[in-house]
Amino acid sequence: MKHMRFYTHLAVACASVMAFSSASVAAEYPNKQIELIVSYAAGGGTDLLARAYAEAVNKILPKSVGVVNKPGGSGALGLTEVARAKPDGYKIAMGVVEMTTLPALGMGRFEVDDFTPIARLNAEPAAITVQAEAPWKTYEEFMAYAKANPGKVRVGNSGTGAIWHLAAAALEQKTGVSFNHVPFEGAAPAVASLLGGHIEALAVSPAEVVTQVQAGKLKTLVVMGDVRAKGFENVPTLKEKGIDLSIGTWRGLVAPKKTPKEAIDVLKKATKQATEDPAFQQTLAKMNMSFSYMDAETFGSAMKKDEAFFNVLIPQLGLKK
Repeated sequence: MKHMRFYTHLAVACASVMAFSSASVAAEYPNKQIELIVSYAAGGGTDLLARAYAEAVNKILPKSVGVVNKPGGSGALGLTEVARAKPDGYKIAMGVVEMTTLPALGMGRFEVDDFTPIARLNAEPAAITVQAEAPWKTYEEFMAYAKANPGKVRVGNSGTGAIWHLAAAALEQKTGVSFNHVPFEGAAPAVASLLGGHIEALAVSPAEVVTQVQAGKLKTLVVMGDVRAKGFENVPTLKEKGIDLSIGTWRGLVAPKKTPKEAIDVLKKATKQATEDPAFQQTLAKMNMSFSYMDAETFGSAMKKDEAFFNVLIPQLGLKK
């Protein structure tokens, strides 16, 4: 009987300690600066988004979020650092679609399950864009020409194995056409090459061609998203054309696996509040970035879906290093 009372008291004591510990973490977090790791160089889209987020969330959190650039390995270096970091909430990452492609390419020793999702902030679909004076007025005309001329249509992308290359390759698989994929060191030089008439098409996001489309130099034929893109409301989606393909890039916040729930809850609440700040949304609009918020659970499911998709597509393309 004495033993039973002892164990009962012990269990109550343990539960009290755990409850106090959780409350303590929630009350104290964050008590020092949070590092937000960006896996790319300063000045790019991911970096600019991270800095806009930090500016917004620093109005809310008691301690600041500081952006730290860790470029290398096409994004693998910074993502690996966060995946292996101490899961205490003080080192988080700007998660990117490459989280789901690099491992399949043999370039990243991590997987989606090594991260805890916080929220998605931005998403941009792939799109097929051609010169304004190109002979193809519609997606159907473009694809009919590509099918009749296998390998003749040069489609620019932002690098072999990068998301825009994978988007064009996925379109090939879905439709049976054959493109001549031309890699560039990023989307900007690919756009310049199309403007110069050195390639026939691009498979980059609408955001990366919006200025040239508005100037009447380029035209976008189709968008590879679930819905029509903002500013491109007259451009149909692949799904409207009967092609079940939605592919593009996204960016959001992730923490290492096993980060305490209390810390994640603080970050989720602060992030939701920060992204509702009109100044944050206006900053994204000025950068031609689409604000596309997803809560942690939905974001996690979307990442798993992409991971499964690329784990099949990339080996089929023979791109694994």
